[in-house]
Amino acid sequence: MVGTVLVTGGSGFIAGELIQQLLDKGWHVHTTIRNKAKEPALRNRFADAEGRLKVFQTELMSDDGWAEAVKGCSHVAHVASPIAASTPKDENDMIVPAREGTLRALRFAHEAGITRFVQTSSMAAVAYGRSDKEYTVDESDWTDLTHPDVYPYVKSKTIAERAARDWVKENAPDMEFVSINPAMVLGPIESGDFSPSVQAVKQLMDGSMPMAPDLGFAIVDNRDVAALHVLALETPGLKDERFLAAGKFMKMIEVGAVLRAHLGDKAKKVPSRVMPNFMVQVLALFNEGVRSIKSELGKSRHVDASHAEKVLGWKTRPEEESIRDTADSLLIHGVVKL
Repeated sequence: MVGTVLVTGGSGFIAGELIQQLLDKGWHVHTTIRNKAKEPALRNRFADAEGRLKVFQTELMSDDGWAEAVKGCSHVAHVASPIAASTPKDENDMIVPAREGTLRALRFAHEAGITRFVQTSSMAAVAYGRSDKEYTVDESDWTDLTHPDVYPYVKSKTIAERAARDWVKENAPDMEFVSINPAMVLGPIESGDFSPSVQAVKQLMDGSMPMAPDLGFAIVDNRDVAALHVLALETPGLKDERFLAAGKFMKMIEVGAVLRAHLGDKAKKVPSRVMPNFMVQVLALFNEGVRSIKSELGKSRHVDASHAEKVLGWKTRPEEESIRDTADSLLIHGVVKL
């Protein structure tokens, strides 16, 4: 089953891999970018698309270009969403574009007669807003937005997914809406322009994280996240489904151990000690990014992603492979210089 699919946010980490896999399977792809300057690099990456890739310029907060982008499509994968390397001063700078951009994509998809819409949500919409130090979540769980530790990015992904589901229920009850909720996405990068999710591995490698804070994430490979999107686009009968994309939970110090074993002499800057929590608290006084995540210290959020395997046969590769491939690509593209 192939057709024409709109993949939003085509210059992004997940979207780029998804476009590649769709083209490899014979799909025609429309994609959107916010910055027209990124189009040459995008076209160069998919130079073998042979006319099966069209690029459109759109903004999450503007209607311009959306009707043209979705015209002729049979499916939509809405991957684009605002993300920042640091916490915004006003949380609405992240929340509003995430919500309104999703609703805009849904509205134009519905007007174009599209009935299969896959949203890239996040584990942020599932696993946060809890005081427990260790727990396991599945696709039935939702982040509690009333919890004081929930920060803007987590709010933006939760609000956007809930808003999308409410909109479909009220305005497009026949639409097959599916969400994919990835954990921390690692894997090989294609250029020096890469996702913030890879930043943690870069920092472990380049010495900017001399000790590893007591933080961790469930890890998933970008290639497997894209494969799950393809399955969600192609498999019939998935109305209102939700699939978590995650593997094993790993602390930063465990990721560092994989890096040291793989890189050998090149891993001299990779930390081998855990940063005491009091040091993180001190850093939080001066660093807004650290301040937003200090509540995560010591927590272990495990993910039961078996629903995706049961329904779609999806599996993720070993986390260690993803970490190694991430590190190798950071060196190849000169992002980390040792």
